[in-house]
Amino acid sequence: MTTAPALEPALSVRQVLNLDRVIAGEPEVVAAADHLDRPVRWVHVAEAADVGVMLSGGEMVLTTGVLLAGDDEAQAEYIRSLHRAEAAAGLLGLGRAFPTPPEAMRRVAERCGLPLVVLHRPFPFRELTEEVQSRLVRRKFAAVSLSESVRTALTGLITAGAPLQRLLDEVAGHSGCPVVVTNLAHRVLATAGERSAVDDVLRDWERIARQAGGSQGDGWIRAELGGRGERWGRIVLCGYRGDTDTGRLLADRAAEALVLHRMLGGAAHSWEEESAQSLLTDLVSGVVPARGLLPRARAAGLPVNRRTFVPLVVRDGEPAQLDRVLRLLGLPGLVAELAEGATAVLLSLARDQEADTLTAHFATRLRDESGAARTVVAAADARADWDDVPAGLREAQHVADAVAQNTAVLDLPAVVRLRDVHLRGLIRLLRENPHVQAFAERELDGLLCGKDAESDLLPVLRTYLATGRNKSRTAQLHHVSRPALYRRLEAIQTRLGVDLDDFEQAASVHIALLAHDAQRS
Repeated sequence: MTTAPALEPALSVRQVLNLDRVIAGEPEVVAAADHLDRPVRWVHVAEAADVGVMLSGGEMVLTTGVLLAGDDEAQAEYIRSLHRAEAAAGLLGLGRAFPTPPEAMRRVAERCGLPLVVLHRPFPFRELTEEVQSRLVRRKFAAVSLSESVRTALTGLITAGAPLQRLLDEVAGHSGCPVVVTNLAHRVLATAGERSAVDDVLRDWERIARQAGGSQGDGWIRAELGGRGERWGRIVLCGYRGDTDTGRLLADRAAEALVLHRMLGGAAHSWEEESAQSLLTDLVSGVVPARGLLPRARAAGLPVNRRTFVPLVVRDGEPAQLDRVLRLLGLPGLVAELAEGATAVLLSLARDQEADTLTAHFATRLRDESGAARTVVAAADARADWDDVPAGLREAQHVADAVAQNTAVLDLPAVVRLRDVHLRGLIRLLRENPHVQAFAERELDGLLCGKDAESDLLPVLRTYLATGRNKSRTAQLHHVSRPALYRRLEAIQTRLGVDLDDFEQAASVHIALLAHDAQRS
């Protein structure tokens, strides 16, 4: 990761007063001492009573007050003018015009909350302006360097085809704080930064995000994401410890890169899919404890308090289509592709809702929407405890994999569960056992060695056994005549040296074939 050049800290009124040259003038804060952390953008020397018209905000204004002496109203107006112009502070050099701090200026400054500082010893203002302005100029050049460094690093990653997460990791490295990308409804799409710090931010994300609102205070720096006149999200630096200007600079550069990344990435909903995929994949893998993923689930918009969770895995269903069916039915949940052809769905239902009924309703509606009779909806039993969700997702995945083949042959319910896969489920669990592998190879050797095994005889055997040795059904599914099927079955028995009319021999071949298919998949 590219390391950005460090910015010199922004000068505040307090820091200016701590400069050696200022300390030599014996400064005394006579008003608004609790506002000394205001940033100083520039330094001006000005004597005119209407000084405010020359300012643009953030300036520390130096004066001897020579044009204000003897006129309390002019002194008060001078301070009001600074306040209206949002000056950072006023600094008055005591001398012939004002041997002591003027009470009129002090009262108005205190009322306005404008820091007013007096210098008790003669002080050449030129030295202060040179000192402060040279620091500010150096900082501006450093800001330009930082901006280009961040932009170059992010553009390089985009050009190399890096994923969204890689870009956010780069931003988090530069900012040194958690980085969160959300949609306009505050739903978290992606995060980066130290895991424990990110979890602290996400633990009560919705309340924190809405409370922060549009403010940039307390280190919360936001930049809007959008293009072509439409906003579709935001990036937030959470608890940025540097000065606000630097944080805005980082957030703006990051936003530019994310907009470009999204434009080049294609579908507008891809980030939402990536967010759900990352969460569900982590749940299934068990690499991160379920309890540690709870803040991410909550921040992603999944209701998690006092809920019932239904883990599903759908075969031959498009994620976008599944998500659309959930919305049509008004069911909260996350959808993500786990592997090619297998999509996980995690439903979050209220405790008083009937989980089995709603799951069956979802499966029926999905098949109606897709028009695909082969779509398999595998489910685990509902989980009342979030910690049980990973095991439920793995169970649903196991069930879906167990019936992935021969879906047109098997008589499956609308929602397939562990109790429906019977022997297939057991064989799939044992498929890595070397004894099972050796058994499958030994039983099917006569077919596996044949040149036409996979293209002809093995599929016929698979269908014949899956249909309970129903010859009429097997002939129909393979679009062959009964005599042609008989010839193929005779060839299979000859090659295997078995009698498929014998229940035990047929069962042995069936188990071997299930093991072979499980190993191959």
